[in-house]
Amino acid sequence: MHVPGHHPAEDMADATDARIRRIRRIPPLWVLIVATALASFALQVLVPAMPGLVHVFGVDYGTVQASLTVYLVGLTVGQLLYGPLSDRFGRRPVLLAGFGLFLLGTLACIFAWDIGALLLGRALQAFGGCAGIVLSRAIVRDIYERERAAQMIAYITAGMVIAPMAGPVVGGYLYEWYGWQAIFWFVLAFGVFVTASCALLLHETHHDRGPTTTMGDLFGGFGVLLRMRRFRGYALQVAFTTASFYSFLGGAPFVAQEIMGRSAAGYGWWFVLISGSYMAGNFTSGRIGARVGSDRMISIGTVLSLVGGIVLLIVTLAGMLDLPSFFLISGVISVGNGFSMPNGFAGAVSVDPARAGTASGLAGALQMGIGAILMTVVGHTLSDSAMPVVVMMLVGAFFAWLSHLHGMRR
Repeated sequence: MHVPGHHPAEDMADATDARIRRIRRIPPLWVLIVATALASFALQVLVPAMPGLVHVFGVDYGTVQASLTVYLVGLTVGQLLYGPLSDRFGRRPVLLAGFGLFLLGTLACIFAWDIGALLLGRALQAFGGCAGIVLSRAIVRDIYERERAAQMIAYITAGMVIAPMAGPVVGGYLYEWYGWQAIFWFVLAFGVFVTASCALLLHETHHDRGPTTTMGDLFGGFGVLLRMRRFRGYALQVAFTTASFYSFLGGAPFVAQEIMGRSAAGYGWWFVLISGSYMAGNFTSGRIGARVGSDRMISIGTVLSLVGGIVLLIVTLAGMLDLPSFFLISGVISVGNGFSMPNGFAGAVSVDPARAGTASGLAGALQMGIGAILMTVVGHTLSDSAMPVVVMMLVGAFFAWLSHLHGMRR
């Protein structure tokens, strides 16, 4: 019997949507957020304690700063593996295995007896935790088409920024109140919560994997993707944008604490401005990205970050750089990063949907690898000026803009 105002076509569409939802078992958004946030939180929560670790382990700042560099190397190597493995074996089992390694690495950090043991634990932490970064993006691409995926990645990134935004604040107070090991006990508790949440609520979303595909074929997908100009444009734009941010991350604690005389907790509160700006850019991108278009959002974001980097260099050369101007201008750069990053990732994983996991891993590996290089340069050139940080931030922003132009070239 036909009900007035109710169309059979709508019933069929609703039934189809319901069937797709049952097949895909769309996970709660907050689960993807915390899975993505875990590795970033663990990266940044230790940052305020880094100047203090110089005295704890009796090494120079460049060696302590290697705790960030090895973390980025672990993220790079891990993402190269997790993407293809998840295309072959599924997202869920690979994700849970990675988080198990993260927990082991965190325990190693807690009981580290020297800087070498700490670096080893940080590398294992990163190698395991990056599974959440790679596979959350791949899961979103499994479920949504490109423009919708860009929106969801923007929302996930905006939400997950809360954790790394709180990381330096939490890490600063834990270090000042209880010592550096308390930081890792907190990270361990957070890691257990995230792992349990994924085990209970995250269902498999990648159902089209081919059982006859060999691992050689999967890793050969790296070459296929790199030969695609649009993939290179998206992936390198994301990589250099991230490198600009990691240049800031690697040098800002030293600038704020050693050059400008602020405390570890004080730096943490200033860092809230940077994370908040990035979150605002992500949220705005999620709201207007579908109307404006992903590629145009990347253009706006890369230009905004580049202009911000140029202004920061001019202020530094003029001798007018102080703590507020340093963080405020860096906040403008972060807004631009928030526009370009989620749309760049959505573009990278959409170039070849059958290789979404591989594309996510390769883009992430380029992101962390290039970020580690620029961060290392900053760590070994800092002395009594913020100039190395400013220059590397500008270099990253410039090459991000250039990479986007390369990808969009007809």
